[in-house]
Amino acid sequence: MAEDNLGILVGETARLWRYALDQRLQPLGLSQAKWLVLLHLSRENGLMQKQLARRVGIEPPTLANLLDRMADDGWITRRESNRDRRSKTVQLTPKSLEVIKQIRATGARLRRELLAGIPPKDIERCAAVLAHIKGAVERVLP
Repeated sequence: MAEDNLGILVGETARLWRYALDQRLQPLGLSQAKWLVLLHLSRENGLMQKQLARRVGIEPPTLANLLDRMADDGWITRRESNRDRRSKTVQLTPKSLEVIKQIRATGARLRRELLAGIPPKDIERCAAVLAHIKGAVERVLP
């Protein structure tokens, strides 16, 4: 049955897509973890570290170490949260904005290559199904 392998197929596809993008982003000198952080912050700057860790898919202590290095390199800054002084928010620096443009452009080129030959209606349907599954997963998580 196709549904028996769907989770594995989705996971492997996502992993391989990230790996292909990571290979193309090598000239920028950023690890996959770093460019993922930058991309997530470009969508929602000022995320709390806990939120960012969840979105990137790494444990908060691991993210804290990564953010230390990124702050030292000038990619991000951290500030106390207005909502909770025990929490820190993560902001992009002006230095990161140019590299984010390069990440997005490289990602767009790869996406066009990977989706070439697939009818737009099929892509829309696939995206809708994946969004539905994502919502279902989020509802079952604590």
